[in-house]
Amino acid sequence: MKRIIFSAVALLTLTTTGYAQETVQVNDSVAVVAAQKKIEKAEKEAKKAEKEAKKAEKAQKRAEKKAKKAEKLAKAISSKKKAIVKEEQKIIKLQEKLDTGKVKGKLSPIQVQKMNNKMEKMKLSVLKNKEKLRKLESKQ
Repeated sequence: MKRIIFSAVALLTLTTTGYAQETVQVNDSVAVVAAQKKIEKAEKEAKKAEKEAKKAEKAQKRAEKKAKKAEKLAKAISSKKKAIVKEEQKIIKLQEKLDTGKVKGKLSPIQVQKMNNKMEKMKLSVLKNKEKLRKLESKQ
């Protein structure tokens, strides 16, 4: 009896598993290849567009950086010019003060020497600033 039940169960399981396995339909290989080509083409176009966008962004950043650099250079040049004019005016005022002090006789020789030394330092500073200005202008 056990053998009959066992063989019946085995027979049923074998027959049902045979029905459960369906055959896989084979896709048309031409359609699959065409779809793959379309996908590859779309991917290439997307990569190309992405590359062009990156190039454009890079060029824009480069242009902005160049503009900032030019602006900074112009600012530095105007700053040097102002500093030179300011120093020259100080030298002129100090020279006038020295001249009036000498004429009136109110300055001691030590004070005269100090003023002359101060003017020499200012003149050296002006020369250095003029040299820096020349270099900045050559960069422009």
